[in-house]
Amino acid sequence: SKFIPDCWWCRPGLACAVSMAAAKPKVSFKITLASEKTQPFKVITVPEEAPFLACVKFAAEEFKVNPSTSAVITNDGVGLNPNQTAGAIFMKHGADLKLIPRDRVGGAGA
Repeated sequence: SKFIPDCWWCRPGLACAVSMAAAKPKVSFKITLASEKTQPFKVITVPEEAPFLACVKFAAEEFKVNPSTSAVITNDGVGLNPNQTAGAIFMKHGADLKLIPRDRVGGAGA
């Protein structure tokens, strides 16, 4: 990264934090809460190298569901292994995903 003279983050001899953050490639996901009739969704944008598990946790907390008992699937119903990077998930499955709280996983309600 380069030094940006007008950047308040920059200090002489140090890399610019703003240009470093802007240089990281990002991916965006539209995550829909599949258990609600209204199909609410959140759009999150994260660095490609972010752990997808963190994305799942964040989305679940935004929807006020338990992240440790939630699953993420594609619109085609394919379950995702969250132990990958966000970039890998995006490349394999795209941006549109669904979050399912565990009481809805497998169709057996509690």
